Amino acid sequence: FSDDATNGDSAGSASGIERPQRAQRPPQVHTDAFPTPMEVTLRTIAVVRSPYKERFGCPRQPTVTAQVVGGVASDGIIEFLENEEGDVSLALQDLEGFEFVWVVSYLHLNQGWSPRVTPPRGPRQKRGLFATRAPHRPNHIGMSACRIVAVDCGKRIVRVHGLDLLDGTPVLDVKPYVPYCDSFPGAQTGWLGDAGEDPSEPDHL
Repeated sequence: FSDDATNGDSAGSASGIERPQRAQRPPQVHTDAFPTPMEVTLRTIAVVRSPYKERFGCPRQPTVTAQVVGGVASDGIIEFLENEEGDVSLALQDLEGFEFVWVVSYLHLNQGWSPRVTPPRGPRQKRGLFATRAPHRPNHIGMSACRIVAVDCGKRIVRVHGLDLLDGTPVLDVKPYVPYCDSFPGAQTGWLGDAGEDPSEPDHL
């Protein structure tokens, strides 16, 4: 054995954890060969089918239902498109075992953005865009946590509850909501926490 291998084994034994062989190799540098792209291209993998046809009455967040159409959270469908690179019906397998799903979308009706915005909660004052959930952003990306109602792999659809997206919204990705890494109940919420408002209260329109 080389000295490096011996030292690695010793470190693993001292901690009581056996280190994998790859952890004992010298550090590698792979990123230098790939410059950061200044533009990226994404494809629509699914389309939202929801009861909301206009911005007014569409929830601003999945959990806020006051002032929305019908006054309650509504069901919607994420309709996946065929993909020549892989079988989408197979990709949807095992998703039904999760209670919630992150829906990453492109808010295609939005145009432009401002570095300072007035949020619909708290004192009526402008905040830095990136300290808010405003939908008008440099890249109009949306992220919604929705409850899974049903998954039909054969039809390539996921029925969800609590959708806050307009009908026809392009979906870029879906990921299961995993509490141990997605939930931080005691996290500080900056100016929003200082506002002292009940999260279930309606937004200021």
